[in-house]
Amino acid sequence: MTDQNALKRAVAAKALDYVVDGMKLGLGSGSTAEIFVELLAPRVRGGQTLLCVPTSERTAALARKLGITLSSLDDLAPLDLTVDGADEADRNLDLIKGGGGMLLREKIVAAASKKMIVIADESKLVPRLGKFPLPVEVIEFGHQATAAHMAEAIAALGYRGVTMTVRQRDGAPFKTDSGNLIYDCAFDAITSAPILADALNAIPGVVEHGLFIGIATTLLIAGPGDIEVIEAAG
Repeated sequence: MTDQNALKRAVAAKALDYVVDGMKLGLGSGSTAEIFVELLAPRVRGGQTLLCVPTSERTAALARKLGITLSSLDDLAPLDLTVDGADEADRNLDLIKGGGGMLLREKIVAAASKKMIVIADESKLVPRLGKFPLPVEVIEFGHQATAAHMAEAIAALGYRGVTMTVRQRDGAPFKTDSGNLIYDCAFDAITSAPILADALNAIPGVVEHGLFIGIATTLLIAGPGDIEVIEAAG
């Protein structure tokens, strides 16, 4: 089992072990999370009652196509469980998410859940976050001024040479499901994710960032021979 798609399918299948009938479930976004949704659908068709909240319009469309019942977060919160992927994860269960641009809704849903299971292949497990560019979602109004404040805050924390690029798609600025822009910030290595998260949170115009600190409760990592289960401390 070395093919990356096979690893994604294996770890998505493992996450099904945590789903029980009657759950209120958050459905993540991204390729691995979408495999989980596909594997979940037969359980629903088989009679399990699951009420689900999608973290993106893409996930919502897939779930509807597969016959999964969807509800709003306001109607269901708190959720029992959210299952989602990650772009990077460390052994403290801190994450970088948002490569697909869905970080705001992903974080809202995860924060409204009693537990969050993160599913990923072994390439996403890193000793230190930051090699994957950190997405920061900002309001379009005055976004260049917001970016300037971001650069000042990042420099004040001692980071040097961090490039910040407005994400593009099809030759135009990428817009999130909430209509915002994303700046991808290339740190290479983040020395303290909590401190950086606090600094970004304090900037007017920053809606959300892709650092998920202290939110995930279980990390499932698929390797060639097995699936490693990493639980949050305490």
